[in-house]
Amino acid sequence: MKKFITTIRHIFAIEELRTRILNTLGFLIIFRLGSFIVLPGVDTDILESSQATGGIFGLLNTFLGGAFSRASIFGLGIMPYISASIVIQLLTVAVPYFQKLQKEGDSGRKKINQITRVLTIFVTLGQAVGYLSYAVPAEAIMIDRTFFTASAMILLTSGTIFCMWLGEKITDKGIGNGISMLIMIGIISRFPGAIVAEFLSKGTSGLLLFVIEIVALFFVVMGAVMLTQAVRRIPVQYAKQVVGNKVYGGQRQYIPLRVNASGVMPIIFAQSLMFLPGLLAGIWADSSDIAASIGRTFADFTSWQYNLLFAVLIILFTFFYTAITINSNQIADDMKRNGGFIPGVKPGKPTSEFIDTILSRITLPGSIFLAIIAIMPAFASLAGITTEFAYFYGGTSLLIMVGVILDTLQQIESYLLMRHYEGLMKSGRVKGRSQNAAVA
Repeated sequence: MKKFITTIRHIFAIEELRTRILNTLGFLIIFRLGSFIVLPGVDTDILESSQATGGIFGLLNTFLGGAFSRASIFGLGIMPYISASIVIQLLTVAVPYFQKLQKEGDSGRKKINQITRVLTIFVTLGQAVGYLSYAVPAEAIMIDRTFFTASAMILLTSGTIFCMWLGEKITDKGIGNGISMLIMIGIISRFPGAIVAEFLSKGTSGLLLFVIEIVALFFVVMGAVMLTQAVRRIPVQYAKQVVGNKVYGGQRQYIPLRVNASGVMPIIFAQSLMFLPGLLAGIWADSSDIAASIGRTFADFTSWQYNLLFAVLIILFTFFYTAITINSNQIADDMKRNGGFIPGVKPGKPTSEFIDTILSRITLPGSIFLAIIAIMPAFASLAGITTEFAYFYGGTSLLIMVGVILDTLQQIESYLLMRHYEGLMKSGRVKGRSQNAAVA
């Protein structure tokens, strides 16, 4: 405890780090205050009594810290920007123009960021229409419906752009990745209420069961940390080069291939497709008993059919997303160009095939473990845990929190070590995702 207090003192003794932490807290407070500002023209009493969020809407409400269900000006939050970023990321794989921008360095990245911002505006306008039709019932609107829809779309778009600006400011002036930080703070803001509701539902007679649930949550979090941190290191030897009177190279480095190189993206992709069976079945529900049965089955996230299909989709998307984000041919070409080689493997195509083989071997167990974490909320719900608290037992919520916290700790660690202070952990450096993603 004494060492921890000393470390905290060292953190705030570094002026730049202290300023960045205070800036981050200030921006997050602004974000949380904005999530409580309701759209003009909405009767909050009717809204609270008539609205129920579940499925993907319940998950979005968790990401946005309740702003979704409150019909806030931040009701869509940063999610349209995430959607636009995913689209642009996929385009960089399929469209030559975006591939060319990606290879142009800083200027290309600035153009891609600008295109992403513009696309975010259009995505937000499209999502705002669906959001207003679902989240705000007609009886809760106190003004003209047409005027409300037009003004609310402008406010929701402005709110998303402001959230995007806050995220960029946190990245520049604060600690950690700003966009991920906004999502994480929304998730964490729901945790105290969820844990209190779970405790009250168990009562004093179920205190032992509540303690067991907390212990189980601890081990689930540790499993998510292991999945996030797991790395397979491939040794790379660089040949010695004589330039003038100096010798360069001749050192051994490593290519760190993450077991879960795709992060939470497979869960997000799979989650978006899991609503198609229920949606399609709902079209023929009135004319077919089979369609109605399928709709009921896939509307229940605890059914074995839902979770089996969900797990299979996650495994497939993990391989797909890993294949488009890690280019083994480019890694092999860069190594050959810089005079590097993997011991025992010929440069060029054999190196690329070797990396592909290693990547396939570690991606399979990683994808299975990711699928298990994704369906853990269903098992938690079946075990009698309240739905809101069950969301924290796995899925995107848990992986986002673990990833963002590790990244933030890694940045703080780097500041401490740069100033010759001891790190946060006795066992050594905190290894964040940014470290694992770098290729030697």
